[in-house]
Amino acid sequence: MSFELQVQLHLNGKRGVDILHDPILNKGTAFTESERDALGLRGLLPARVGTQERQVMRVMENLHRKATDIEKYIFLVALQDRQENLFYRVVMDHLDEMMPIIYTPTVGQGCIEFGHIFRRPRGLYISFKDRGRVREILKNWPYHDVRIVVVTDGERILGLGDLGANGMGIPVGKLSLYTACAGIHPAQCLPVTLDCGTNNEALLSDPLYIGIPEKRLRGEAYDDLVEEFVTGVQEVFPRACIQLEDFGNANAFRLLHKYRNRSCTFDDDIQGTAGVTLAGLYSALAITGNRLSDHRFLFLGAGEAGIGIGDLIVTGLMAEGVKEADARRKCWFVDSKGLVVKSRTDLVHHKLPYAHDHAFIGDFLQAVETVKPTALIGVSGMPRTFTKPVVEAMARMNQRPVIFSLSNPTSKSECTAEEAYAWTDGRAIFASGSPFPPVAYKGKTFVPGQGNNAYIFPGVGLGVIASEATRVTDEMFFVAAKTLARMVTAEDYAKGRIYPGLDRIREVSSAIAIAVAEVAFQGGLTAMKRPDDLPAYIKSQMYDPTHVKYVPGP
Repeated sequence: MSFELQVQLHLNGKRGVDILHDPILNKGTAFTESERDALGLRGLLPARVGTQERQVMRVMENLHRKATDIEKYIFLVALQDRQENLFYRVVMDHLDEMMPIIYTPTVGQGCIEFGHIFRRPRGLYISFKDRGRVREILKNWPYHDVRIVVVTDGERILGLGDLGANGMGIPVGKLSLYTACAGIHPAQCLPVTLDCGTNNEALLSDPLYIGIPEKRLRGEAYDDLVEEFVTGVQEVFPRACIQLEDFGNANAFRLLHKYRNRSCTFDDDIQGTAGVTLAGLYSALAITGNRLSDHRFLFLGAGEAGIGIGDLIVTGLMAEGVKEADARRKCWFVDSKGLVVKSRTDLVHHKLPYAHDHAFIGDFLQAVETVKPTALIGVSGMPRTFTKPVVEAMARMNQRPVIFSLSNPTSKSECTAEEAYAWTDGRAIFASGSPFPPVAYKGKTFVPGQGNNAYIFPGVGLGVIASEATRVTDEMFFVAAKTLARMVTAEDYAKGRIYPGLDRIREVSSAIAIAVAEVAFQGGLTAMKRPDDLPAYIKSQMYDPTHVKYVPGP
């Protein structure tokens, strides 16, 4: 269905102020003279017809008057609530500047303050008191062709912990990136928060907290709510893909395992993070000049992100001919207690495949010295844990040490880009989860790579939606990682960057979508016939926020 037709269906007899109050339809001063007459807008707008380009100028002028990033975040959220086309035009034209505001790291502060900066609801809030009525609530959503649902229960927001219903900022932000980076139409995106309470005492005592001020729901009652939600989405939005986002470790692994083969479902914290990290590692190989199987990986953090990355690295190693058991022995983990080894009796299920037969080591630096990794991957949420002695040890053992400090937001990063370059004499191959500015060191400027999931999940989502796939598989994330790594140019490498520039994100997402769709078609994961020209078909599905003309219906 063309986006022009989608707009016409959404218009559906609306006129006058109803159009101006609808963020998907509202074009503000950019309504043409004929549209103003046909849609009953004459007199409701200033007489001078504007252009979208002029509107962007006005937005940027006002945005630059804001003194802090959180003020900019509030301003952009308000713009999205008024004029979605204009919001996405601004974001897409200034993505390097906008992404740190609408997503990490500023979205983290936005979630912390969510109840205090709350203006207008966006998305669906489903609480544990709504059990038995979830389908009814889903049917309240005004758009019926939903294709991507991002849902959280707010228990593990970024590296900030349990923020309860305040975590809604994450699904909203993720879906903004689906649209800006991969062209999924805003009306096809649904953010959802499952309000299951919170164990955050500060929120429980905050009169402005927007969620139910009760302790977290656990056990069978929690599972029943999630089950009702998933089956409800399948019934109400049968072509939708469900992305699980920022659930606590125990629930995230369990829910992914439970639903991945029953519905079109994936977990971005586990699988998306793995994809973007593996892509960064493949890019690093172009610098180190060897193979993935020549490396040994040490993770600080053994939660969703760490285990997800480890599993996809194992997939990559097996693709090089390494046996699975040997591949797992190349991945070592340190959690909050120390090195993950077989002798420990306190390991949860998802860590057991990486519990090696080795003496326990409680100190991280000692673990580095003992394991002698070629790549250090931080997914701990513990800031400054890649200390100078740790990074210097990596530099002593490796000519080009790979150091990925992936914890979000910036305040949680295991080390800064400047520290990584300075402590390795400029030899580190560095990536971070949140952005760092370029670093000048000994006459050379390094542009740090940002291992942002936005390089992966929008393209995967687009490929799944365009192919009408019924499942999301690990193979899709593997081909997404390989595709992303191939998009890195010689110019990127010359700057020390192992990911493409964000100005190419739509190109990247399109390429990933094509690769993912091919997996769906070749694997029999869709009843749809493969288009003869798949790249052209994928491109035709990508929304662009340039205004379409509105022709009122009968």
